[in-house]
Amino acid sequence: MAPSPIRLFNTMSMQKEPLEPLVPGEVKVYVCGPTVYSYIHIGNARTFTSFDVVVRYLRYRGFKVTYVRNYTDVDDKIIKAAHETGEEPIALASRFVEAFREDARALHLREPDVSPRVSETIPEIIALIGTLVDKGYAYEAKGDVYFAVEKDEDYAKLSKRHVDDLCQGERVQPGDLKRQPLDFALWKAAKPGEVSWDSPWGKGRPGWHIECSAMSEKFLGRTFDIHGGALDLIFPHHENEIAQSESSTGQTMAKYWMHCGFLDLEGAKMSKSLGNVVRLRDALAKVDPEALRFFFLSTHYRHPLNFGEKALQDAEGRMEYFYETLRKVDERVAGKDFGKGPLHGEPARFLAEFESAMDDDFNTAGALGALSGLFGFMNELTDKPPVKDKPLVGRTLQSLREQVRETSRVLGVFEDDPGEWLLRRRDRAVRERGIDVAEVERLLSERTAARAAKDFAKADEVRGALKALGVDIMDTPAGTSWKVAAPAA
Repeated sequence: MAPSPIRLFNTMSMQKEPLEPLVPGEVKVYVCGPTVYSYIHIGNARTFTSFDVVVRYLRYRGFKVTYVRNYTDVDDKIIKAAHETGEEPIALASRFVEAFREDARALHLREPDVSPRVSETIPEIIALIGTLVDKGYAYEAKGDVYFAVEKDEDYAKLSKRHVDDLCQGERVQPGDLKRQPLDFALWKAAKPGEVSWDSPWGKGRPGWHIECSAMSEKFLGRTFDIHGGALDLIFPHHENEIAQSESSTGQTMAKYWMHCGFLDLEGAKMSKSLGNVVRLRDALAKVDPEALRFFFLSTHYRHPLNFGEKALQDAEGRMEYFYETLRKVDERVAGKDFGKGPLHGEPARFLAEFESAMDDDFNTAGALGALSGLFGFMNELTDKPPVKDKPLVGRTLQSLREQVRETSRVLGVFEDDPGEWLLRRRDRAVRERGIDVAEVERLLSERTAARAAKDFAKADEVRGALKALGVDIMDTPAGTSWKVAAPAA
């Protein structure tokens, strides 16, 4: 196949590089998944949405993609949560795996090709630790096993930090068995009541970092194309993954490293310690899933994103505009044959602009900008056609509608039936605003009768009464419809 035009920002080199897969035409992707001790928050959701679109676009471009995203189901946080609920840790983790899958489906995240769990990868983890011990990169201490950072000459090459600087302020705490402050646990000796497995060093469980090294190697090989995650994973998690994997194999772990920026909550970094974490499940109860997804994609994945009520309202408003446009277009062209012939206004330019933006480090903000132009053109053709040739306009609208379907496969938005989406949106807004639907329908009937009697003053009076209820009406050739008005600024 022809060389890929896609360029992506590689955290390792700190610059954009052309995507040149290790195997032409195939891309192997590993993304660090959730630690399943609770429901995921919207910061997690933004990261997973970003990489969902990366994988979708690679497939759209014709690549064969193997996408692996793991579940951390063995962890200190899981053990603590299970102790509080009285559940077995693996059972609690399984419960939250299912909760994550439910939330992911709502957000239109596609299932990865492989979703491994730590608890199902213990033999591979133990084997990898054994290799590191045998090669002198790790040491055992009373049932614990630690990675000796001083043995890795390239340590911190991803984060660009200096080891001496990292050591400042770090201490070996009382009770720690590691030799140096930066050494990190590969295997933790079992404590009473904790989940554990047999190993050459006694009963215990894996440390956090070793799991991704073992799972990525098991399903993607010693070297793969793209490793992704959130920005806060660069150090220490991804740094430690590189140290483990490359010390074990002597090969480069991943060719490209991609990281998603932080999500801020009303101008402040979202943090569990600050108590300002918003769970995805709670957000989805208040905002349409596609609108939330649109909000995530409206900013480049590497840039910070500010989460707030106004931003979500704006995203829902934009989605409503898009779906209203699609409904108009579908009413105009669905099931109709406009024959073959030329198109008006070079409509293919919008798809070209979309692809150009996505080729530039998966710039979804630029891609949505191209789509905004496309939707504006569709509205022009439906509301005030610049030409009188109806077949020409119809063919052009059909071409534009097909481009929306193509881009929907990548972005995961505009996938619903427009009428059904708009009705769901209206029903939710009705509940939230406490609007009396029976009263709205009564007033609409009154207005219809007034218009039939050519009593336009009365019709305008009824329109005002509906507006006071928080309702906007639209008169179309197909009849009068209504929606809940946008909240006052």
